Amino acid sequence: MERIWSPWRMEYIMEHNRSAECIFCAALKHTDDPASLLLYRGERVFVILNRFPYTSGHLMVVPNAHLPLLADLDSNTRLDLIDTISHAEQVLRRVYRPEGFNIGANIGEAAGAGIVGHLHFHVVPRWAGDTNFMSTVSAVRVLPEELGETYQRLIQAWDS
Repeated sequence: MERIWSPWRMEYIMEHNRSAECIFCAALKHTDDPASLLLYRGERVFVILNRFPYTSGHLMVVPNAHLPLLADLDSNTRLDLIDTISHAEQVLRRVYRPEGFNIGANIGEAAGAGIVGHLHFHVVPRWAGDTNFMSTVSAVRVLPEELGETYQRLIQAWDS
């Protein structure tokens, strides 16, 4: 399997946070390939793997428009957003067979938004007893697969 650029490799650490550009707007400029982690690109929304996942399969569903609030989106974009979140849940159920999900958005810095200006929803598969939702020791999360493997599994399942 081809190894992709990942947050656990030195080049990511050295380059992280050097750009003032929104990470979601930058992701939209990339081609759809394993390095971009883009799983789906629609007319109004896209789906990307989280580079800092809480669990394997942690996705983000993001409007293409750089807007901070759900209320800022037009109704067609809100509909596409919910439809895409629903599809992401179905794909993750088939691929990972989770026992539950955390699905939501952190809107505003006080609510924990890491990217304040570009609304996005997290779709996080969960299992009873998992400890990956929070770091347990020295800010380390243990995941059973690398992002490249997660990408391959999900990209194959996305359109089926």
